[in-house]
Amino acid sequence: MNYQYHDESIIKTLADNTVFVFGGNLAGDHSEGAARIAQQFFGALAGVGRGWSGQSFSIPTLNEHLQPMPLAQIQHYIEDFKIYTEKHPHTTYFITALGCGQAGYQTSDIAPLFRGISSNVIFPESFKPYIEKNAAALFPNLDSSMLQQIFTSNVILADDYAKALKTTSLSSAQRHVALKILEDNPYPEDHYGRRRDYEIEDILKQVNILFNLTPHSDAWYLFGGSVLALMELYEFNEQEFIAAWKGELEIKHPIKRKVHH
Repeated sequence: MNYQYHDESIIKTLADNTVFVFGGNLAGDHSEGAARIAQQFFGALAGVGRGWSGQSFSIPTLNEHLQPMPLAQIQHYIEDFKIYTEKHPHTTYFITALGCGQAGYQTSDIAPLFRGISSNVIFPESFKPYIEKNAAALFPNLDSSMLQQIFTSNVILADDYAKALKTTSLSSAQRHVALKILEDNPYPEDHYGRRRDYEIEDILKQVNILFNLTPHSDAWYLFGGSVLALMELYEFNEQEFIAAWKGELEIKHPIKRKVHH
């Protein structure tokens, strides 16, 4: 089945027949993350922690005490949502990366739970490898050679990333990953509008031994933001990045590491 995808940037308006789907809580407290966007711009009602309100739809990922729900419970609510979308085929549902914020789950935990849903949905781009049958082929394993080609200064600081990458020996799939992390650089805000400087600083304190960049320079933040994007795309940490750079580890995309039923 062919699905639509969005780039996970902050939105404040949608077409009248499109509903904003976010991860809520059973207390109906919409003060954080995508729930705040839902309340401010899409009519989510305070106290309504599950289902439709205004131009929004809440899939609970936190309980009434604002604590993360077990994945099996979230799956139950997602299964109910699948039925809802089937019964409302003329409505489009704009799905956020629910469960991947306050609830603390990874994309690889949540996205597969939506498999088999009807086609009237728009998924976050990060869900694609877990939804499309052949999408995993776009995410090759990360090895030392690939990382060192992506993160050379002549590529990452180039005005035209695509042109610079053509000078490397990356395969088309590897170039896809490189372009994704470079063009979708998350600095200085994530898709909820939160500044991410502190995350980049923490990452660079560890990985800058590989790059020796001048702290707080433009290159410093560009490198750090790109490493952060890659870490989120493949779900690994700084020490694993360093090990892969040194040729001590090959990092697989999470769809190849985790088995979902």
